[in-house]
Amino acid sequence: MSAQRSTRLALAAMPILFVLLWSTGFIGAKYGLPYAEPFTFLFVRFVLTLALLIPLVMLLKGDWPQGGRQWGHIAISGLLVHGAYLGGVFYGIYLGMPAGLASLLVGLQPLLTAALAGPLLDERLTHWQWLGLALGLVGITLVLGSKLDPGAALFQGFGLPALLSVAVALLGIACGTLYQKRFCTAMPLLSGTVVQYLAAGALLGVAALLFEQRQIDWTPTFMLTLAWLVCILSIAAILLLMALIKRGEASRVASLFYLVPPVTALEAWWLFGERLPPIALLGMAIALSGVVMTVKGKPKVAKSAPKVPAR
Repeated sequence: MSAQRSTRLALAAMPILFVLLWSTGFIGAKYGLPYAEPFTFLFVRFVLTLALLIPLVMLLKGDWPQGGRQWGHIAISGLLVHGAYLGGVFYGIYLGMPAGLASLLVGLQPLLTAALAGPLLDERLTHWQWLGLALGLVGITLVLGSKLDPGAALFQGFGLPALLSVAVALLGIACGTLYQKRFCTAMPLLSGTVVQYLAAGALLGVAALLFEQRQIDWTPTFMLTLAWLVCILSIAAILLLMALIKRGEASRVASLFYLVPPVTALEAWWLFGERLPPIALLGMAIALSGVVMTVKGKPKVAKSAPKVPAR
C-alpha cells in the first residue's frame, strides 16, 4: 500500500513539476542573455539539444514521421512553435522586457488561439469564452498601463520593439498550435520534436548570421544556464510530457499551464527583484482568469465544418 501511495503522489506531482520546469525557461533567458545575443544563444541551445535528443530517439527506437508531407508540416509547426515563439521571447527579454511580463504576455496564447480558431477551424466561441477574451484584454491593459513611463521611450525599462517582439512570439505560438492541431495530429512526440528543433534551429541560425555578431562570453553562469535549458527544459520536460500523455494526464498539464506566468513572476521577483505594482498584480489575476475561462469553455463546432484528415 505504501508503494502504491507513493506512486499516486508521484503521478499527482508530475504536472506541477512540468509547469515549474517550463517556467524556468524565462528565467534562463534572463540569466543567459547578458553573455550571448538571443538568436545565437538559441541556435547553440538547439544544436546541443539535438545532439542529445537524436541519440535518445534511436535508443528508444521511436517512430519517425512518415513521408515528406508530414516532415514538412512538422517543420512548419516547429518554425512557429519554437522559432518564432522562443526567438520573440528571448529577443524581447534581451531588449529589456521583464521575464515575468514576457511570461504573462505569451501566457495569453489560449486567448489568441481561441480567437483565431473561429475563422481558421470554424469553431464558435461560447459566451464564457468571449467573456474570457474580454477579461484577458482588460487584464493585460492594466498590466501594461502600470508599466507606462512618460519620461521614457514607452515603458519602464523597455520600449515598443520589445513589446512587438513578444507579440511575434505570442502570434507564433498561437498560429503554431492551430497549425499543429490541423496538420500534425499523427506526429510522434519525441522524433517530431527533433524535426521541429531542426527547423527552428535552422531559422535562428540564419537570423544569427544576418543580424548578430555571434559572440558568446563562455562564463560559468552562461554554461550552467545553457546546460539547464538543454538538459532540464528541452530534454527532461519533453520526456516528462511524454510520460504524462502516456498516463492520460495531458489535459491536466493544459489546465495547469495558466500557472506559468505567476510562477515565473515569483521567480523573477526572488531572483532579479522584478516587481509589479498592485494594479499590475490585479491585472495579472484578471488576465489569468480570462485564460482559465477560455480554456475551460468548450467551443461549438459549426455544422458545416469539414472534417480535417490526419496527415
